[in-house]
Amino acid sequence: MLRHPQSDAIRSTVKSHAANISALYVVNELIPKIKAVEKQIEHTISTVLKTSQTPLHIERYTKLQAEFQLELTMIRMNLDHLLQRYHKELEVVMQDSRQDVLLSLDAFEATAIQNAQQLYQRVQQLQQRQ
Repeated sequence: MLRHPQSDAIRSTVKSHAANISALYVVNELIPKIKAVEKQIEHTISTVLKTSQTPLHIERYTKLQAEFQLELTMIRMNLDHLLQRYHKELEVVMQDSRQDVLLSLDAFEATAIQNAQQLYQRVQQLQQRQ
């Protein structure tokens, strides 16, 4: 799950636009989990669409797929911005986890990370209903 002790700190400071996140968390948890969510969305919705018999059900899940893809695009754009801004720090922490540093998030990046956490929860709920 994308929940991390830092996620509460991120959530509480998003409004003040002064959120921070661990470089190690970005590398070891955030990026892999966003990739996993992308795969889960594709697998879950494509399975539902293949097995669905009702046009209403197909329409609902097609719209949901478009909504998820739009959200993922926004998350990826802002995550890419974060990765570009801190590429040196992230490279260092990938080589040596003891060199972890806090990265300052802008308001858009903080919102994207919060949205990634929420999207992960929505996908989990969707899978449980299947």
